[in-house]
Order: sequence, then structure tokens, then C-alpha cells
Amino acid sequence: MKRFMKQYAVFFIFILWTGGSAGAQMIRGGTVYAAAKTIALKSSTGFFARTQGTLAYGDRVTVIQIKGKWAEVRSAARSSLSGWTASSNLTAKRVVPGSSSTATNQEVALAGKGFSEEVENAYKADGNLNYADVDKTEAIIVSEQDLYQFLKDGHLSLGE
Repeated sequence: MKRFMKQYAVFFIFILWTGGSAGAQMIRGGTVYAAAKTIALKSSTGFFARTQGTLAYGDRVTVIQIKGKWAEVRSAARSSLSGWTASSNLTAKRVVPGSSSTATNQEVALAGKGFSEEVENAYKADGNLNYADVDKTEAIIVSEQDLYQFLKDGHLSLGE
């Protein structure tokens, strides 16, 4: 278990590291696309901010403003839907879900995590990583309310 936790920690740190650099090159008024399976649009940049609505992979949005690693966007399909998301959830490249693309579901999921097939293959070449346990861990769903309560009960910082 200790070995798994160490491997998962390295994997998680890599995801965080690549996620920050995978963001779209954005300008105010520019068009970008949702680059993850589901993206919650928040009322502010706070992690526990109220969810205004969600975007699906490939949804086109217009950038309203940028604040650090956050972007406020408005849906092109539903102009009443707007909110904040991490800029790493967006891409400047047009995404067309269900097109005649040769990308597999797994490749789409990896791209949403900031991975490419080459990056995953480099990790698999190590031979010591337990992807089954990582997949099981990623499948765990924790509600925002439970997460908030955990942070509060543990007297952990709720900073941005």
C-alpha cells in the first residue's frame, strides 16, 4: 500500500504540474473550447463557489475575462450560461466530439488530464506503476459538501 501511495502521489503531482501548463492561450473576447469531459462553471474563482452550470467536452465559449489561472467564460450555445473555470480546462484548438476523429475514448480522457499517449507510455515503460489502483482511486466521487466538511473538520486552510 505504501508503494502504491508513493506512485499515486507522483502521478497526482504530474497531473497538477501538466494541468497548469496545458491551458489555452486566451484573450478577452476570444473563442476557446471545453477540453475536459465535464466542466463546472463557478460563480467565482473559489473552489467551493456555487456551480452555475456545466460545459461538456468540445463546448465553445467566449472568454469574458482572465484572472490568474482562471477564466470567466460564456457559453456560445447558451448565452445565459457563464462562469469561472480553471484555464487548464480550456483549449484554443477546436474540439469536435463525435467527429470522424481517430481518437479513442481513452485518448480523450488522457487529453483532459493533460496527458498524451506518449506521456502515458513513458510511465508504463517503467513497469512498476499500478494503473488499476489509480483507475479505482479516480473513480471515487466525493461531493463538494463532503470535501468542504472534511477540510473544515480537519482545520485545514480554505485558501484559494
